[in-house]
Amino acid sequence: MTDQEFGTSIAAIWRIESARVIAGVARLNRDLGQAEDCAQDALVAALETWPSTGIPDNPGAWLMATAKRRALDRLRHQSMAAPRHVELARELDARHALSEQALTERINASLDGDIDDDILRLLFTACHPVLPPDARAALTLKVVGGLTTQEIARAYLKSEPTIAQRIVRAKRTLTEAHVPFEVPRGEELAPRLTSVLQVIYLIFNEGYAATAGDDWMRPTLCDEALRLGRVLAELMPKESEVHGLAALMEIQASRLPARVDANGDPILLPDQDRSHWDHLLIRRGLAALARAEALPGAFGPYTLQAAIAACHARAATLEDTDWPRIAALYDALAQIAPSPVVALNRAVAVGMAFGPAAGLELADALLKEPALIHYHLLPSVRGDLLARLDRMQEARAEFERAATLTRNARERALLLARAGACNQTEILTDNPSIEEQQ
Repeated sequence: MTDQEFGTSIAAIWRIESARVIAGVARLNRDLGQAEDCAQDALVAALETWPSTGIPDNPGAWLMATAKRRALDRLRHQSMAAPRHVELARELDARHALSEQALTERINASLDGDIDDDILRLLFTACHPVLPPDARAALTLKVVGGLTTQEIARAYLKSEPTIAQRIVRAKRTLTEAHVPFEVPRGEELAPRLTSVLQVIYLIFNEGYAATAGDDWMRPTLCDEALRLGRVLAELMPKESEVHGLAALMEIQASRLPARVDANGDPILLPDQDRSHWDHLLIRRGLAALARAEALPGAFGPYTLQAAIAACHARAATLEDTDWPRIAALYDALAQIAPSPVVALNRAVAVGMAFGPAAGLELADALLKEPALIHYHLLPSVRGDLLARLDRMQEARAEFERAATLTRNARERALLLARAGACNQTEILTDNPSIEEQQ
C-alpha cells in the first residue's frame, strides 16, 4: 500500500472513529478540549506508526488506547492536588500497567456498553447553550462529525483561522463554565435536546440553502447533518422530535440532485424533474416520520415540518400537491412554534391553496416585522404573489429588492431573472421559500 493509500485509509478510519475516541477520553478527564488534543495525538501516532506496522485489526481500539495514554501523560504533568485528578490518575495508571494487548482488549470490550452514552454526552456537550449557535455548529462538526478545520472553513466559506479560533473559544468557554460531560436527565433534557436539534438543523439548512457565496447549496453540510441526525435517532429512539428532524432532513435532502442544473444554477420546485429526486431518501424520511407520529405526545415542530415535506414528496407533480393540508400544517406549526419565517411560509401555502390574494394579505401583514426587514425572501414571496395577480411592475420591484438583500450569488441571479421576466408575458412561478424554509 502506498503512502497516499495509507493516508486515505487512515483519514476514513478517523472520520468513523474520532467521535468515539474523543468521547471515551472526555468521559475520563471531563475536559473536551484536552480530550480532542489527546485524540489528535493518537491520530498523529497512527500516521507515524501504521505505515510500517500495518493497520491494526481493530484501529478504533488502538486509537482509543493511545489517546487514553496521552491523557495519562497530561494528567501526570498537572497538579495532583485536586481529588478528582488523583482518582483519574489512579484509574489511568491501572490501565497503563496492563500489557498492550490486554489494554486494547479491555478498552474494546468496554465500547459496547459505553459508546452510545459517550457519543450522546459528546453531542450534548458540543451543543451546549452556553455557546453561540455558530460555535456550537463548528464544534459539533469538528468533534462529533470528524471534519477537519479546513473542511469546516471550506463548507462555511470562512477562513481557516476564523474557524479554528471559533472552535478554540468554544472549548475554552465549556471549560471555564464547568459544563459537565453528561446527558441531562429529567426536566433538563427537553431544553437541551432542543439545542442539539437546532444545531443539527442549522448545519443542514446552511448546506441546503447557502446564505452566501457562489453556490446555492453545500451538500457536504447536508451530508454531515444527515449523519448526525441518523446517529441521534439510533441513540434516542423514544424521542419523537429526533425522528421528526431525521425525517425532515431525509425528505429535504432527496431533492438535492434536482435543485440545480449542470451549471449550478437553481431550479425551482415547479421546474424540477421529480424523477431525479432520491426516492431512497424519501422512503427513509417517510419511515422516520411514521416512527415520530407513532410515539406518544403531541407533534413537535420538526415532526410538523416533516409532514409538510412529506406532502411534497408524495405528490407526483406540483398540481397533485395537497396545498390545503400544507396550509393547515403551517397553522398548527404557528401555534406551537410561532416565528416570522413560519408566518411567511404560511402565507405562501395559503396563496397556493386559496389564491394569491389571500397569500398576499398575510405577507403584507409581515412588512413591519423587524426580523424580516432585511430578509430577502419576504419581497421574493410578495413578488411571486403580485406576479400571479398580474401586478407586474410591483412584482418586478419586489424581486429587485430581494436581489439586493441576498448574499448568495446564484440566488441573486435568479431573482434578477424573475424581475426581468415581469416585463414579458410569462413569469417564473412559485417561490423557493416554501421549499427552503419549511
